[in-house]
Amino acid sequence: MSFELNLRHRIGGTQITFDAQTAVPLMALVGPSGAGKTTVLNMIAGLVRPDHGRIAVGGRVLFDSATGVNCPPDARRAGYVFQDNRLFPHLRVGANLRYGEKLAPPDARWITQREVIAFLGIAHLLDRWPANLSGGEARRVAIGRALLAGPRFLLMDEPLTSLDPARAEEILRVVERIRDELELPVLYVSHASAEVARLTACILSLP
Repeated sequence: MSFELNLRHRIGGTQITFDAQTAVPLMALVGPSGAGKTTVLNMIAGLVRPDHGRIAVGGRVLFDSATGVNCPPDARRAGYVFQDNRLFPHLRVGANLRYGEKLAPPDARWITQREVIAFLGIAHLLDRWPANLSGGEARRVAIGRALLAGPRFLLMDEPLTSLDPARAEEILRVVERIRDELELPVLYVSHASAEVARLTACILSLP
C-alpha cells in the first residue's frame, strides 16, 4: 500500500510543507519537537484540514483541495495510536478494546478481539482500569484498540514516549511484528532517527 502526501498547512506562525510518495511497509517521519509531525498525522486522519494539497493511501483519495474531496475521519479507515494513548479512564481495558471494534463495520473487521489480545499479550489486563496500567501496558492496549477498528493503515505518534528502555524495546518489537506479521502499512512518527532506522529505510524529515 502506498502513501501519497502533498500537504501545505500553516499553524500559528509555522508553515508545514510535506511531500512524499512511498510504497514501503513502514514509513517514518522524524523531526524536532514543534516541527509539525503530529499535525501531518492529524491531516491524514482527517482531524485537521490541510490548507492545500492531496492525501491518498493505497490509491484511495482521502483529501484533495483541487477537487473538493475530504473524507470524514470515520470513513478513512485509519488506526491512530496517539502519543498520550487516549484510553477512556471510565472503561476497563476490555471495554476500551470493544470500543475500538465497534468503530469498524462488520465487513471491515479483519482481526478479532481474541487474536489482538493474544498478539499483544494483554489477556491479564482485561479487567484493569487504565489508571492502573504501566506506560508499556497502556501503549499495548492503545495499539490493540487501534487494530480492532479494522484499519487499512496505522498512524503511530511517538509510541515510545515516556517509556523506560525495557518497555520501549517491547513496543518496538510489537511495531516490527505489525509490520512483518500483520503486514499493515504504518506511518511512524518519532524525533529519534536512530529509533526509526531500526524499523525502516524510508525516513522522511521535517525541518
